[in-house]
Amino acid sequence: MATIRKLEIENFRGIKSLIWHPHPGLNCLIGPGDSGKSTILDAIDLCLGARRTIQIIDADFFELAVENPISITITLGNLGAELKSIDGYALYLRGYDRATHTMEDEPGNGLETVLSLNLRVESDLEPVWSLISDRAQAAAQSRNLSWTDRNNLSPVRIGALSDHNLSWRRGSLLNRLSDETADASVALLDAARSARKSFGVDAEKNLGKALAVVTKVANELGIDVGAKARAELEAHSVSVTAGTISLHDDAGVPLRRLGIGSTRLMISGLQQKIASESAILLVDELEHGLEPHRIIRFLDNLGAKQKEQSLQVFLTSHSPIAVRELAVEQLSIVRSTAEQHEVKWVGDHADLQGTLRLYPEAFLARSVLVCEGASEVGLVRGFDQARVDSGKRSMHAAGTCLVSANGYTNIMSRANAFLKLGYRVATFRDDDFQPPVIEEVDFQLADGEIFTWREGRKLEVELFDSLPVAAVETLLASALEDRSEGEIDSQLRSYSNNLVTLETIRAEVLDGELTPPTRLAIGNAAGGNKEGKKAWFKSVAAMEEIGREIVGRHLEDSDPAFRTAVLAIRKWCINV
Repeated sequence: MATIRKLEIENFRGIKSLIWHPHPGLNCLIGPGDSGKSTILDAIDLCLGARRTIQIIDADFFELAVENPISITITLGNLGAELKSIDGYALYLRGYDRATHTMEDEPGNGLETVLSLNLRVESDLEPVWSLISDRAQAAAQSRNLSWTDRNNLSPVRIGALSDHNLSWRRGSLLNRLSDETADASVALLDAARSARKSFGVDAEKNLGKALAVVTKVANELGIDVGAKARAELEAHSVSVTAGTISLHDDAGVPLRRLGIGSTRLMISGLQQKIASESAILLVDELEHGLEPHRIIRFLDNLGAKQKEQSLQVFLTSHSPIAVRELAVEQLSIVRSTAEQHEVKWVGDHADLQGTLRLYPEAFLARSVLVCEGASEVGLVRGFDQARVDSGKRSMHAAGTCLVSANGYTNIMSRANAFLKLGYRVATFRDDDFQPPVIEEVDFQLADGEIFTWREGRKLEVELFDSLPVAAVETLLASALEDRSEGEIDSQLRSYSNNLVTLETIRAEVLDGELTPPTRLAIGNAAGGNKEGKKAWFKSVAAMEEIGREIVGRHLEDSDPAFRTAVLAIRKWCINV
């Protein structure tokens, strides 16, 4: 099957300039709204689709500048014999180095033989398709792909309205599914009632192979078509036109009446069965019309889990469910500036695979706060909830997501990966153990931000040292709900050389004042050892409650330095 090796777009809609080298298999484009994801799919569709003309308007030109022509060039590799024919395309065959993404004007040793197809639209709004090469230009020659080859290469697009593919019409999937043909003209000469009856019998003979495939695909995808799909005339048709013959279930109900999600699933299943020169599939807004479990099924059907993929798929999505089901090698992020667009490959950062599984929503965010661990994630979440309850803006509304690095040793690699992918990134960590200074300096020089507690302190020490006595008492009571008094008393003694016990703490609470050594001992005991073992609140849920119910309620009465640190993180999260 032909595979897109390179896509070049100039002056098309919101894209002034883009060069992208997509991968074989599945390419999922994610990124902020209006970043150009759907425009990329449109560009592929318009350039490679089997059309004799397209409707272009001034608004399709970048910033309405019609004096700058629209140019879309697709370089195709993995060519079949017909496309590498010396008789047909010799002057246009070129050589492509997949390792360096460089092009030679002639095929050569160690290079893949490719064809480059260009769509150009000038201010007259007339589209012109042509194969390109320096040799052809020098010889003043120009030609397009043959119509047969264009039909074979034409991608299938699954959008909100794709049910035309469930009828036998020009360019539809069913027409590509087999070499069988159906002639509806004889049946349509009779009265509508007898035509339906007679054609149904003829269709079983003429389209049996295709109908068997449709039935098999529907059963595999859990789409009910009864015992066997049928081909019948549409009742509303009064002339022999494209789309007169369409798929029905065994009760005679047209399959075009399936829901959007079922239609998309059916079309993706049929595309898998097509044996043609092209196997390029375009899916805009993957999750549209599908429940979560059907999103997963849809991705499976698109080859997301296959090592040897039969399709090259280009899809867009805003669904964390879809993102979670993919590998980092299947994700690309569209970034835009005023002058150019860039597609960043997440596969360059293989260490993000675990983050992808646990925090898929982070890849759909604008800003990412990489926290040292679950405690920090929970605290920031809880404090955000407290602010929202008081009528303030949520960090989620600002497009910020939290990610746990599972330890200070991982925090910079994870943060730098997100930074290189174009996200706004900050880190939030304890200060009892630090990453290498040079890594944090480089991160800050690249516009990353770093939030830490005061020198040498960890989260639990900050909490118990900074919160008012009433809040400390509440925290201690919460810890005692899950642990025995003996266990906590033993930890307190261990971290204070037997100077602080539960009894001394309770006595100080009664006096309304906790001494600095007592606060330090409680904080160290609550934080556990270096690995976080025996920690009192080492879960997202536990620290989320603390952030919401304790820090949120007592922040104004807390230590000023603690209050400043918490509010600085909050300010970054809501992007102000």
